[in-house]
Amino acid sequence: MTSNPTCIALFDLDNTLIPIDSDVAWARFLIDLGVVDPDWYSRRNDHFYAQYTAGTLDIFEFLAFQLAPLAAHPLETLLSWREAFMTTCITPHIGEPARALVQGHLDAGDLVAIVTATNTFITTPIAEAFHVPHLIGTELETDPQGRFTGRPLGVPSFQEGKVVRLAQWLATRGTELEAFETSYFYSDSRNDLPLLGRVTHPVAVNADPTLAAHAKAEGWPMILLP
Repeated sequence: MTSNPTCIALFDLDNTLIPIDSDVAWARFLIDLGVVDPDWYSRRNDHFYAQYTAGTLDIFEFLAFQLAPLAAHPLETLLSWREAFMTTCITPHIGEPARALVQGHLDAGDLVAIVTATNTFITTPIAEAFHVPHLIGTELETDPQGRFTGRPLGVPSFQEGKVVRLAQWLATRGTELEAFETSYFYSDSRNDLPLLGRVTHPVAVNADPTLAAHAKAEGWPMILLP
C-alpha cells in the first residue's frame, strides 16, 4: 500500500463479501454446540434478523442478546469455538469473485477496510482471510481480567454509527473521508445508506429490495457476488 493513498475502499461484510450473515451464522453455531437454549435462541435470532432486514433493528437490544454468550465463557473457550466456526461456517462461503474484488483494491494501493456492524471478535479472522488490513466493527468491552462483559464498547458500527466510527478511525490516521479523491463503499443493505451516501462511488452488492430501488434511482452501480 502506498504511504498516502488517494483512494479508500470500504466493504460491508455480511451478504456482501460473504453470502451469509456471520451474526446469524454464529448464533446457529452456538445452537449446534448446545451452549444456548435452542428453541429460545433460535426464535430470538430470527426475530432480530427480521428487524435488521426491515431496517428497524434496535442495535443495543440485539447486542445484549448476541453478546451474552461471549460473557458467559472464558476467552480460551471462545477462541476455540471461533476457530471451528471459521472452518465450518465461514471459509466455505468465501468466494473467489469477492476475493478478487478486494485484492484489486489492495493491488492498486488503496486504503482498504471492512466496515461491519458485526462485532470484531467474530469478524477479525474473516478480515484476515480476505487479507484486509483494517477492520471497523462493533467493539466489545472487557473486564480487567480480559473477559467480555457482554456490552459494546463505544459506538456500535451500525447505520449512522458506521459513519461515526469511520470518521474516528480516519482521524487517528490524521485524515478524513473527504480528503480522498476517490472513495468506494460496497454494501448489500438498506442499513448502510448513511455511509453509501458519503462516498464518491457507492456500489450496491447483492442489494436488498430497498437498497436496490435506491441504487437504481440514484444511478449507482449494482453487482452480484456469489
